[in-house]
Amino acid sequence: MVTKLHDDEVDIDASLVTRLLADQFPRWAGRPVRVVAESGTDNVTFRVGDDLAVRLPRTPGTQGQVEKDMTWLPRLAPALPLAVPQPLEIGAPSEEFPFTWGVYRWLEGTPFRLDQLDDPAEAARDLADFVHHLQAVDTTGAPTPPDDPFSRGTPLAPRDNLFRTAVDQLRDEFDTALVLDAWEASLAAGPWNGPPRWIHGDLMPGNVLISGGRLSAVIDFGTARAADPAGDLLAAWYLFSGDSRRAFREALGLDDHAWARARGWTLSLTMIALPYYRTRNPAAVRNSATLIADLLSDFATEP
Repeated sequence: MVTKLHDDEVDIDASLVTRLLADQFPRWAGRPVRVVAESGTDNVTFRVGDDLAVRLPRTPGTQGQVEKDMTWLPRLAPALPLAVPQPLEIGAPSEEFPFTWGVYRWLEGTPFRLDQLDDPAEAARDLADFVHHLQAVDTTGAPTPPDDPFSRGTPLAPRDNLFRTAVDQLRDEFDTALVLDAWEASLAAGPWNGPPRWIHGDLMPGNVLISGGRLSAVIDFGTARAADPAGDLLAAWYLFSGDSRRAFREALGLDDHAWARARGWTLSLTMIALPYYRTRNPAAVRNSATLIADLLSDFATEP
């Protein structure tokens, strides 16, 4: 059984996927099924044979992503310079599993690691190029952020209470005065007032793949939407450091206000996740203290 991360999560394991495929897509029945260790917090991914992936939502709140993928990924893919998932089928809810689920073409590659890149600065520019191409896609009819403080690419202010609660829970582990100074500086940058643009919204290591020392694919478009373009600047801290972070920022060319909003989003995501996942999924927050220190250093050294 896959380890559960949330209180309302359903039971998921490889035998379930085997039964679902046999029942709904018998042409793929009998293939070996194995869980992907780097599955995310919203969906569990299984590799099926050598060329397929199956993704199942963990909770009721993450339903609908496969339908969104079916609608939008075929439209986005031709405009993007890196490979993205190719949805093949939508599985129907059943007595075995209560949500829709998806079958995708498997994408080769390993989760992002800075030390596995031939040239980190070049990879940073390649990802910035991906973000530029995504932002250039027409947003007519695109999904927009739900009214939820966790929605990426939205104003920071609705997260203020959640953030301050997390800071209070972690008051013995961080310089809370500096944390709050950095947060308030991001709030002061104000919300994005330009036209919404396509963002991926979750450019974290598990969603950016590398192969042969270079970026090869971007996966998991569950948070893709038309929103504040600073939503994809989070990769500056989640993926890069030093020269590669500077290369990413320079290649994107966004202003200081966008950088401050993105830093606030990254800081709030990390602080809020730390007490939640510390016992549920320790691996997900293993590097949180280092990341928070990096964010605070970035804030403290700004001119």
